[in-house]
Amino acid sequence: MDVEVLTMGRIGVDLYPEQIGVHLADVRTFRKMLGGSATNVAVAAARYGRRAAVITKVGDDGFGTYARQAMAGFGVDPRYVGTHPTLRTPIVFCEIFPPDDFPILFYRQPTAPDMTIERSELDLAAIAAAPLFWTTGTGLSAEPSRTATLAALAARKRRAITVHDLDYRPVFWTSVEETGRFGREAVSLATVAVGGRTEAVPLVGDLPAAETARALLDLGAELAVVKLGPEGVLAATASEQVVVPPVQVEVLNGLGAGDAFGGALCHGLLAGWELERTIRFANAAGALVASRLGCADDMPTEAEVEALL
Repeated sequence: MDVEVLTMGRIGVDLYPEQIGVHLADVRTFRKMLGGSATNVAVAAARYGRRAAVITKVGDDGFGTYARQAMAGFGVDPRYVGTHPTLRTPIVFCEIFPPDDFPILFYRQPTAPDMTIERSELDLAAIAAAPLFWTTGTGLSAEPSRTATLAALAARKRRAITVHDLDYRPVFWTSVEETGRFGREAVSLATVAVGGRTEAVPLVGDLPAAETARALLDLGAELAVVKLGPEGVLAATASEQVVVPPVQVEVLNGLGAGDAFGGALCHGLLAGWELERTIRFANAAGALVASRLGCADDMPTEAEVEALL
């Protein structure tokens, strides 16, 4: 199978509470689901019929077995999933306080298997050949994943479509300055930069949405997609700017919305849609998942997105 969408980064198991609006101390039951940003994006792309795979690692444990099986069950090729002999597969808990408070508790200590990916383990030829390659900011937050991620991006030689998701989670970084330095390097090697406006602050400063997009383009991206939460999405190229309003849904859990957006963005870019159609589709996909509990497990089909639109 030739891979169309190849992502690189986090994988894990989400244990999300089935009781809404209570703190972890009071939760009685959890739903187990596949998780991890890069993995979620691949699953979302696969829901639209895209041939997807993830470069990542799990632990040699039951959760690692589950993650591999769940990925394959969603139609994502597990060929690039390695196994670390001693580290545990990460698990993630959250609390759910709709519409906009979803605290996350990561179990990734002392580090996660997906952060131990080394440059020597990469199939750089496959990375260079994939029609769409996707990296994340978390992959830059520590070695050896940082060097591997930058090497993978460099192997693309700025071939379209090379996407860098800013994916800024301060808990994984030692400093904002470091985030900015390596984030700017990654964007300079990509053709598409995507992330929330606040995620871009370490790279370009605290700017309005349009200026944030322009600053990301100045770093080397050909398309900058700036997510604005309840205000919608702004996307810009050197010659075009599109602003898409939010899609109104009853939010249950907003944690998967960004990855749903990402998988849908991959689909639209590969399909060659006009920019506005691509962003509207991705925005609606994100809204749908925000109305559901899970991330990977609850990614929508194309028919569901079109129905919402």
